[in-house]
Amino acid sequence: MSTTLDLALDLIRRPSVTPDDADCQETMIARLQTIGFRVERLRFGDVENFWARFGDREPLFAFAGHTDVVPPGPLDRWQSPPFVPTIRDGYLYGRGTADMKSSLAAMITACERFLATHPQPRGSIALLITSDEEGAAVDGTVKVVERLEARGEKIRWCLVGEPSCVAQLGDTIKNGRRGSLNGRLVLRGTQGHVAYPHLAQNPIHAAGAILTALSDEIWDQGHEFFPPTSFQISNLRSGTGADNVIPGDLEMLFNFRFSPAVTVEQLQERVRLIVETGLLNEEIKTGQVFQYALEWRLSGPPFFTPPGDLVAAVAAAIRAETGLEPALSTSGGTSDGRFIAPTGAQVIEFGLLNATIHKIDERIPVDDLERLSRIYESVLVRLVG
Repeated sequence: MSTTLDLALDLIRRPSVTPDDADCQETMIARLQTIGFRVERLRFGDVENFWARFGDREPLFAFAGHTDVVPPGPLDRWQSPPFVPTIRDGYLYGRGTADMKSSLAAMITACERFLATHPQPRGSIALLITSDEEGAAVDGTVKVVERLEARGEKIRWCLVGEPSCVAQLGDTIKNGRRGSLNGRLVLRGTQGHVAYPHLAQNPIHAAGAILTALSDEIWDQGHEFFPPTSFQISNLRSGTGADNVIPGDLEMLFNFRFSPAVTVEQLQERVRLIVETGLLNEEIKTGQVFQYALEWRLSGPPFFTPPGDLVAAVAAAIRAETGLEPALSTSGGTSDGRFIAPTGAQVIEFGLLNATIHKIDERIPVDDLERLSRIYESVLVRLVG
């Protein structure tokens, strides 16, 4: 058993469903303090975070990650219990194997080996770890970054250990992410009896043209490194549950995953115009006037790290270990990199295979664990060794 696998098993056994850390961080902290890291435990609300740093020199390289995992779902659908890490047919099964406790273990063992051979690196190393990435993400990385910014502590390079690879370890580096903008639209009509529609105003009928226009809209043509902005309706609720009642309200939840080709303000304004045009046309057609309300929540803006010294170091480390030439990608959801990139840091994501993240029977190839640790160690040698 490798040291990286041994630590990964210890972390996966802990049922750290967000925001519960289940003492994963204390396990990591003990290992880091043993090799000379100074550790700050930073608890905000119900969220455990820590910032660990070795050295005071510039430049500063930081690993970032999270100990929390998503709920396992129906336990009877797992081939083995989600918090009993199990090796079968060359794969390690368990909640958090890919997302992202194995990456955390690889970070720790990479630091241990690196400092054993480079006790006085020419830069500093840090780890920024939270238990709030899979949840609301309001008391985690964003708060730690605020603390660092307030005292002028600057990260130059940040490697987020999110699972980035598609088919095999080393095939993909995420050097950016799309932004995520959430919206809530409420249409207010008048509830009534279905037999007397002239005495009611049906918001479902009024919403039809609006939903079609929003779904058909081309928001942008994409960006040099980003696909076009996407719009998805995630929830649509209306009615009382009875089949003889015209509902009084309709609520729609929706999301934009957007590129730097469009701004938050532009998306909000275009949605407003589509809604108001649809309601105006409904008024012209039926004489009925509907009220509406729009609410917005920005999960994070897009970020992008162009090819430079961080991308080059990670790509070179991957080539040396796997022989692969990694592709650069900005696909997928959001990550805590969105909180770190605005500080001016170069931010990339590189970790294990992402094919089973958040799924039943989440798993990774066992052999990838130690290989990932060696890649992380190689990145340290190239940047601060």
